[in-house]
Amino acid sequence: MAKVKTKFVCQNCGYESPKWMGRCPGCGQWNTLAEELSETGRSGRWADRVPDGGRAVKAVPIHAVEAPEESRILTGSKEFNRVLGGGIVNGSLVLIGGDPGIGKSTLLLQVSHQLAEQGKKVLYVSGEESVQQTKLRAERLSIRSDQLFVYAETNLADIDAAIRQLKPDFAVIDSIQTVYHPDVASAPGSVSQVRECTGELMRMAKTYGIPVFIVGHVTKEGAIAGPKILEHMVDTVLYFEGERHHTFRILRAVKNRFGSTNEIGIFEMRDTGLEEVENPSELFLEERSSGASGSTVVVSMEGTRPILVEIQALITPTVFGYPRRMATGIDQNRVSLLMAVLEKRAGLLLQNQDAYLKVTGGVKLDEPAIDLAIAVSIVSSFRDRPTGRKDCFIGEVGLTGEVRRVSRIDQRISEAAKLGFERIFLPKNNLGKISAPDGVQLIGVSTINETLSLVFS
Repeated sequence: MAKVKTKFVCQNCGYESPKWMGRCPGCGQWNTLAEELSETGRSGRWADRVPDGGRAVKAVPIHAVEAPEESRILTGSKEFNRVLGGGIVNGSLVLIGGDPGIGKSTLLLQVSHQLAEQGKKVLYVSGEESVQQTKLRAERLSIRSDQLFVYAETNLADIDAAIRQLKPDFAVIDSIQTVYHPDVASAPGSVSQVRECTGELMRMAKTYGIPVFIVGHVTKEGAIAGPKILEHMVDTVLYFEGERHHTFRILRAVKNRFGSTNEIGIFEMRDTGLEEVENPSELFLEERSSGASGSTVVVSMEGTRPILVEIQALITPTVFGYPRRMATGIDQNRVSLLMAVLEKRAGLLLQNQDAYLKVTGGVKLDEPAIDLAIAVSIVSSFRDRPTGRKDCFIGEVGLTGEVRRVSRIDQRISEAAKLGFERIFLPKNNLGKISAPDGVQLIGVSTINETLSLVFS
């Protein structure tokens, strides 16, 4: 007979303790330990399974393994295919996380429809909506297909039975926090349930050879809710980002066993659903003001794609004893660092100035190549002198004021030239054997002072 025991599990990191504690020893967070029941000595239908669909499994030499050439399944969305590394891999487990209402379910429902239109059988399992509610959302997106099956269920055993009976080519679980394992005593969404359910879904994906997409909720800090092992178990982790007041949505790959990480796809949310943005650089710059100080353009690499984005800065005298530093889309510590470099190396008195910086379009930039554009934007607003409308800035700024080389300079220059920029300021060490496109002047700079003298001369 099974023995029932009580344990306390941290809902943030999964740490287990036999007694309750106010602070978790694993992650240091307060009031995160919740009581759960655990049963030992039980052998249920899930414990009696034979792995790999009933076939005996044994170790073999790696040279004797016959691995067919990797095949990708393409959806109707080029942006979605790009983020996955060129398409969907059979037997893969993909986790998609994002803020509430950002469009995760809409994205997966549209992708399911695209696959169903290709003759693929898709099972969409909804744990948050009824079949009728999912139908209403599908009607709004003009989704009608005989190959798209909807199933409202949260019991993982029933979901497994439905997959074995229907034998779909793809499966979508929306969401992992609502699904529960019948052999786990804790409530749905707890650390134990999320861990066990993800393990079973991974087994289904590998055993049945079908791609499985699961939706994950996020915490108020922006991380996917549940134990960190959730992201380690899956093959691919995608974050769906954006702001409620912007129509643009960014799908970003932060882990991908079958492709490059930090790849992004850009969508625009409309009444009819998500639409792909084929030329995001042009879209981000179309509302740029002419002759306004504090505005610069940078070419940032997001995965393998160069994107031109406008960086805006507003520098004003402070009325407080301690000046404010605020940034949207850029790390605030980087802004403070660059302002210290400008004050020390360029002789600008910024210690009595409030600084507000923003990346337009709701994009988040974190690569070093945007340093030069941020610094020039700050100086432009401080001096109230605009930069050239056809000027573009690329380069990393060091603490001694030097401008350091960046990677993939050819792609950045080509993208800037495509959108009509005539002067590109870049690190002098990047010039090398680069040939400038027609009508484009490449200006190599070695220090921040040299850049400022050339821009505002």
